[in-house]
Order: sequence, then structure tokens, then C-alpha cells
Amino acid sequence: MKVNKHFKQAGDIKDRGAIKWQGMMLTEHVELIRAWYEEDKHDAKPDLDEYDLQLLQEELVLAAQRQCQVKMKSWKDKKFHYHIGIIKQLNAHSRIIVYEDPTGVHQLPMNELIGVWMID
Repeated sequence: MKVNKHFKQAGDIKDRGAIKWQGMMLTEHVELIRAWYEEDKHDAKPDLDEYDLQLLQEELVLAAQRQCQVKMKSWKDKKFHYHIGIIKQLNAHSRIIVYEDPTGVHQLPMNELIGVWMID
């Protein structure tokens, strides 16, 4: 009798384990499953209402007046990003926040901003 290395003896039942399911996966299915797993790695953009936006604006203006260090949370490319620095300028016309950290001066678009916290 020829012994098949893929069979596993479990009691009286010979089973091939996961091998029996390999033929059922089409390449399209595999691609969709990989895309689904990749999509799970993304962070969902929070929906800010009018009250949240007003609080963000007040916190930004106060931090710019006090020239204190702030921690800002932004959402870009389906990921959250954190920025720490001192707000140097708020440009309402072009909707850009200019802040400075130890590495230099950076710009952050206001439409990406989600949260602001004063550290000092």
C-alpha cells in the first residue's frame, strides 16, 4: 500500500487538512481578500460636526496667541499623523497652519486637522 504524505490519520478518518481547500481559491478571490486585509489597516476619518470644528478653531487661536507647544492630530492618506510644535501663523485665506518644531518650519492644511491639544 502506498502512503500519501498529505493524509493525516485522525482516528478512523484520513484527512488532507488544509490541502483540500487550496483548489477552491481563485486568483480573483485571493486578490480581493488581500485588498480587504489592506483596507482593514486604514484608519477611518472621523466626522467632525460644527461644535468640534468650533472647538478646534478656538484651541488653535488660543495656542497661536500664547505661543505654547501644541500636539496636533491630522488625517492624511487614510492614516493618523501627529505633529508637535509651536504655531507660528494661522492663514485663514489659504487654510494653512504654519508651525515650528525642532526639525524646522512645517505647514499643515486645516482640512486635515482633527485635534489640537496644548501641552504647556
